[in-house]
Amino acid sequence: MKLSRFNLKNISSEKVFVPDEEIFELPEKVLQFGTGRLLRGLPDYFIDKANNIGIFNGRIVVVKTTSRGNTTAFDKQDGLYTLCERGIQNGEKIEENMINSSISRLLIAQTDWAEILECAHNENLNIIISNTTEIGIQLINDDIRRHPPVSYPGKLLAFLYERFIAFNGSLDSGLVIVPTELILENGKKLESIVLELAHLNSLEDEFIVWLENSNYFCNSLVDRIVTGMPAKEIRDEIEKELGYSDDLLIMSEVYSLWAIEGDEKIKDVLSFAEADESVVIEPNIDLHRELKLRLLNGTHTLICGIAFLSGYETVYQTMQYPLTSSLIEDIIRNAISPYIPYQIDEESKSLFISKVLDRFRNPHINHYWKNITLNYSSKIQLRCIPVLMNHYKKDETVPHLFALAFAAYLYFMKAVKKTGNDFFGEFNGEDYLIQDEQAQRFYILWKEKSSEEIVNEVLSDISLWGHDLSQLNGFRQEVTNKLNAVIKDGMKTTLENAYKKINEIN
Repeated sequence: MKLSRFNLKNISSEKVFVPDEEIFELPEKVLQFGTGRLLRGLPDYFIDKANNIGIFNGRIVVVKTTSRGNTTAFDKQDGLYTLCERGIQNGEKIEENMINSSISRLLIAQTDWAEILECAHNENLNIIISNTTEIGIQLINDDIRRHPPVSYPGKLLAFLYERFIAFNGSLDSGLVIVPTELILENGKKLESIVLELAHLNSLEDEFIVWLENSNYFCNSLVDRIVTGMPAKEIRDEIEKELGYSDDLLIMSEVYSLWAIEGDEKIKDVLSFAEADESVVIEPNIDLHRELKLRLLNGTHTLICGIAFLSGYETVYQTMQYPLTSSLIEDIIRNAISPYIPYQIDEESKSLFISKVLDRFRNPHINHYWKNITLNYSSKIQLRCIPVLMNHYKKDETVPHLFALAFAAYLYFMKAVKKTGNDFFGEFNGEDYLIQDEQAQRFYILWKEKSSEEIVNEVLSDISLWGHDLSQLNGFRQEVTNKLNAVIKDGMKTTLENAYKKINEIN
């Protein structure tokens, strides 16, 4: 049996939450650009949860913005899909399944543009959500009169202009626009691009005034691992348990966060936030950004090279061993938390750390260390260097865990082979791709220079880190010592020896 609206009556609610028939009669209140798993596993999840308890009472028109893939599954399943939550919460195992009924219909930008623009005439529709990847929020000199415009900002501007015309520029006809792309101040960036496009398209001054004064572009931060369709063996097991097949089934961890910058007016429009405390609407979301950036992302970045070069594939696997589990806890609690360059109370940090460690222990999420090394250099610069610099502001002692992590980064970046424009390192007799803009530089460095010279040149590169890290008290020598140990003994042995030393110091 295939999941569909018609078949809902034949699905047992013992194993999965089944929506009521009344949900399908709710008006369309949201236009969503993007069909990806993050959107379906986070914003659409919250909206669906609110609908099911009678709070938001609105459904989503989804716009497919690219020509890749097809929409057959959405059509056959009436937009329904199953979300399977799997994870650890407060040390307890959580497994829940729910059929999401938030999507009313799916339209394709390339073929249904006129129908998409018609949605601008719907007075109930007052929210736009997007996730078009980081590349999607870029300025392209786009003609908004094309059907459709090329870029997402172009499509958005065309829709807003249609809205302006449809409601004669009334002040209360503006929309709340919430991008979820993973870039800093995504709302402000999108707004600036849309405004510039409006000028490039020579749109009238009255529209630009309406655009600026009646519409609200909200910065937002999303955080949830949504893995999409599980492996066939796991999918078959789930579908057997549920009693139906689902070509749109996705899995997610239990943890979720959607932090949105906004005032009370924004809260009124985004009323689905009342259904879940994981939706946070505040005038400033920097606190949530710092917690995620430092304690989650920063820990990932500092550990990924150590773990990968020690032979661990996934975060969960690493948490199963006492040594590496202790190392991760030490890094998040002792190397990062005390030195976050933002004022955060200890209770908030402690609560967030507990949630992070629960997420790391989730056996259902295969989060590969190798994938976390993507753009390794820029991640260190953004996530970790501010913490390191703040450490030295507060404490002149050498941060041994930081030094070990930096040595692992340098050794991971040891490219030994070049194929075309790709650079490869080697570990345990197998090649691995180094996906980093500094890969070519390290390929040359490791060919021409000693480990001491490499450490000195990389640490002293102000253009790379924003600071001369070689001048930090004892840091250059400690990184050099750790790197030489990795070269001589391997990462795993170096980790064991370093951890013994750290414990002796503590």
